[in-house]
Amino acid sequence: MQTNDCYFLGYISKTIGFEGSLLAFFEVSDPSLYKDLEAIHILIDGKLVPFFVDEINIRKKDKEVVIDLEDIFTPEKARFLCNRKIFVHRKNLKHNIRQTGFQQEILIGFSVFDRERNYLGIIEEIFEYPGNPVFSIKKEKQEILLPIAEEFITAIDPDKKEIIIAPPDGLLDLYI
Repeated sequence: MQTNDCYFLGYISKTIGFEGSLLAFFEVSDPSLYKDLEAIHILIDGKLVPFFVDEINIRKKDKEVVIDLEDIFTPEKARFLCNRKIFVHRKNLKHNIRQTGFQQEILIGFSVFDRERNYLGIIEEIFEYPGNPVFSIKKEKQEILLPIAEEFITAIDPDKKEIIIAPPDGLLDLYI
């Protein structure tokens, strides 16, 4: 498995307690959307190593989580995993924008097309403005900023890594 088959979730910071718990930071818009993951992948020596999750607890501090993994039950075993990146396989993420808890981060790297199938670029980043997250779609040196709203997204194809949008009239005219 390659990292481009996965979504970067965050990183492990340190161990917690005496039973191998790990403190991690999820670099996502809403960490609570990931609390029910059954497995994660940790990048070790350039390879993604799968780990089954016993429990993920979201802390009150922003984007901080405590992860308990199967077979990691001592601080010594957990310490080996510190300062490593965490990934989740894209197939384990929700792809339907009409589901509650839509995980917009899964769309980073997706190709974007308009209703007429004109290629607009690739989603490279998501800006988290209060109450109004925005896709940064880039094609060569051009950037299109599109508010993330269900009414602007008409289709998502996770297998092809494509998204079709129907932005408000005139929005694309500002960029093209």
